[in-house]
Amino acid sequence: MKKGLYIGLGGLALALGTIGIFVPFLPTTVFYLLTGFFWLRSSEKLHTKFIQSESYHKYVEEPLVKKKMTTKSMIKMFIVMFIVFLIPCVLVDNLVMRVTMGIVYVSHVIFLTWYLKGKRGKTSEVVELGEPYD
Repeated sequence: MKKGLYIGLGGLALALGTIGIFVPFLPTTVFYLLTGFFWLRSSEKLHTKFIQSESYHKYVEEPLVKKKMTTKSMIKMFIVMFIVFLIPCVLVDNLVMRVTMGIVYVSHVIFLTWYLKGKRGKTSEVVELGEPYD
């Protein structure tokens, strides 16, 4: 019963996320993340396959769970974030929005640097992101 519900909800989230590619007010990324959430909890086999994948280890486990992100990787991440934050600042002529975006960007840089580089000793307390809820 639970497995079927998770598969169905994951399918619904996938459909809404795909529609969100074409309809501006539906958040595609959120629905795709929900799809992963539901489908990974629908099957232990699928969950195991996911957490053993190379992409999971490269993009989730190493940098976020184990906090083994190099300075070069962090700089690349901050440059991409800067470009993403810069786009609306260039396209929209609103000083309040630009200042807010600048504050949010600087906050991201400070928090992520502290989280990824400053808390290395506490990684044993981190719950793995790939562990299913029961």
